[in-house]
Amino acid sequence: MTPMLQRGSASRSGHASRRGKLARRRFLMSLLGLPLLAGVGARAATDDIRFFRIGTAGTAGTYFQIGGMLANAISKPPGSRDCDRGGSCGVPGLVAVAQATQGSVENVEAVGSGRLESALAQSDVALGAHAGTGLFKGKPPIKSLRTIAALFPESVHLVVRADGPISGIKDLKGRRVGLGEKESGTLVDARLILDAAGIAEKDVKGDYRNLSLAAAALSHDELDAFFLFGGYPVPAIAELASTTPTRLVPFTGEIADRLIHKYSFFSAGTIPGGTYAGIDQATPTIGTRALWIVSADVPDDLVHEVTKALWHEGNRRILDQGHPMGQKIRLDTALQGVVVPLHAGAERFYREAGLKIPEEASKSN
Repeated sequence: MTPMLQRGSASRSGHASRRGKLARRRFLMSLLGLPLLAGVGARAATDDIRFFRIGTAGTAGTYFQIGGMLANAISKPPGSRDCDRGGSCGVPGLVAVAQATQGSVENVEAVGSGRLESALAQSDVALGAHAGTGLFKGKPPIKSLRTIAALFPESVHLVVRADGPISGIKDLKGRRVGLGEKESGTLVDARLILDAAGIAEKDVKGDYRNLSLAAAALSHDELDAFFLFGGYPVPAIAELASTTPTRLVPFTGEIADRLIHKYSFFSAGTIPGGTYAGIDQATPTIGTRALWIVSADVPDDLVHEVTKALWHEGNRRILDQGHPMGQKIRLDTALQGVVVPLHAGAERFYREAGLKIPEEASKSN
């Protein structure tokens, strides 16, 4: 069985094998920005590397930016300067990489099958996968899912052209609507929203292209609206709004109340005015939280180190200076909305940090 955490080692028999090993080390070190060491030093540097993937979503969304920030925070390749000397405050020998995916649904399935060590996922998608409910009803529950931390709030965006006819959810009937990619959390929640409004998916002209293409289609009047579930500002929407007059459709009244009452993971929220160019008024909406999930098969000690590195005070600069949602990634909210049990290594860190573990977040569930 292939281990989930891969180390840069192999047999060194024969001249061709040694030459291949050196080429591989050079390639790895070029990726990591490490100086090429000679002889034993080079072998030691690569043999000590552990790789840790973080599944995100499309490159035009918030998940990809946040995933890159997390990867920077927890990585500490061999040869890096120590944290107290202005260097990396990550896990020694760990190289984390943000990996683009279709989104939350693909991410939970990839973590459950061992194709990814960890990923970002909407809390409702992670809960459904772990319990075998909702979209995952009729499928085996992915019981190996665990949580490292709740990261930041996510909001439903329903984006339309400023001069378009759509002012509410019910206006979507018969329209060309981007519902999100097939393996995305956006599609999961778009379906819940349509259902709450009494609209069947077949009653809209559904489009399932990725976020970048959906934004371009709206700009070219090929779509009337598109959904996106993410932390604001979403890069693709910000770019769209800077070139095409747009609006955000508010979620208020009966439909929002119905969703919040029916699904415990939803809560009311607001996208502040000025978040996107030309949209000066605050937009009421609904949302949930983004979770950083991991496989239960990842060793406890490693997840403990990753969690400790995430919350190291030296990494605040990485979280605070990147995407605005990074500023909302805080230790005091790390257990809010954790609907999938914590990984044992993460739970150990939070207990050491003096945090009270909610019953639903305990690994014993």
